[in-house]
Amino acid sequence: MGRKVALTGNEAAAHAIRQINPDVVAAFPITPSTPIPQNVAQFIADGKMDTELVTVESEHSAMSACVGASAAGGRVMTATSANGYALMWEILYIASGARLPIVMAVAARALSGPLNIHGDHSDIMGGRDTGWIQLVSENSQEAYDNLIQAVKIAENKDVMTPALAAFDGFNISHSIEIWELEEDDKVKEFVGEYEPLLPLLNTDEPVTHGAWAPPDWYFEHRMNQLHGLLNAKDIVASVGKDFGKAFGRDYGLYEAYKMDDAEYVIVAMGSVCGTTKDVVDSLRENGVKAGLLKVRLFRPFPYQELSDVLSAAKAVAVLDRVSPAGAQGGPLFTEIRSALYDMSNRPPVINYSYGLGGRDTQPVHINSVYDSLKRIVETGKIEKQFDCLNLRGAWG
Repeated sequence: MGRKVALTGNEAAAHAIRQINPDVVAAFPITPSTPIPQNVAQFIADGKMDTELVTVESEHSAMSACVGASAAGGRVMTATSANGYALMWEILYIASGARLPIVMAVAARALSGPLNIHGDHSDIMGGRDTGWIQLVSENSQEAYDNLIQAVKIAENKDVMTPALAAFDGFNISHSIEIWELEEDDKVKEFVGEYEPLLPLLNTDEPVTHGAWAPPDWYFEHRMNQLHGLLNAKDIVASVGKDFGKAFGRDYGLYEAYKMDDAEYVIVAMGSVCGTTKDVVDSLRENGVKAGLLKVRLFRPFPYQELSDVLSAAKAVAVLDRVSPAGAQGGPLFTEIRSALYDMSNRPPVINYSYGLGGRDTQPVHINSVYDSLKRIVETGKIEKQFDCLNLRGAWG
């Protein structure tokens, strides 16, 4: 058992980085993730870390520095949000294509415009196909735990793929919660020493990094990269079990909250899951068989495991903290519905956008979703395939 502390999600991420003590952290400040490198800088100044902190002129440069340091053979971490994450766009693909196990904390935030600095999933969903492993946290404890596990997942020899651990901006990043901070030595033991596979600075065994791939080899490189990403699914599960043995908190690909006999199910990611659990508890007290399927691993997407959990549901609502952007639904919705497509008894699935730009999502809004699911089951009809929660006026 760790020591109980009352700190923000950003401080949780910073403490995880301190305990991991990577060789290099390269970062540029952006709200709401700025306190992460700020705290790391203070830890280094206080002699609590011997990490090389590289201060750069932009997030593009931050990820570029991470790529160089990781290719050289170092354990490398960073942190960012929103527009900063978007500015890394080009280099995110390079990091994954080069199979560099960089780990990044993301305080997920809305992208401009209009200008907004508050939380939603616009950034991480915009970069969902950059080849990075994506873990999404519900609270500060998970922000801390996921960042520690991400290092061990990314550096696994069968994976060797960069990973990000995301948590909602402000809802988690700036909110103080009570969580367990583990002992430094135990975290260090759990993560272990990093042994790079093909370090650029190993002059006894020269290798090429960043080579040009013509058409007769590019396809093969991309599929090799995909294998590493797909291998991460089993490694996420095994590392989650090992983490549970070490610290008493088990992790899997998802959390099935009161799903054993659930008929009305919400699928969601992030801090909204805490609110949803409270609503599920209340509905259960009144005899309503409500449940929550919280997705922890978004990339690679565990479609078979999630479809198995949802197979007994009578109706499903998927919450996306992002605009559908002209698609038939949000990113999580399209993944869930695709996962259910081959089921002969697949339940009806509807989609909601919520919480954009930091908009509050309260129990009354979650209750309205379960009410919609009950109406679908009772009438056999879907009134709206897509709707919004807590939006001024009616949608559609």
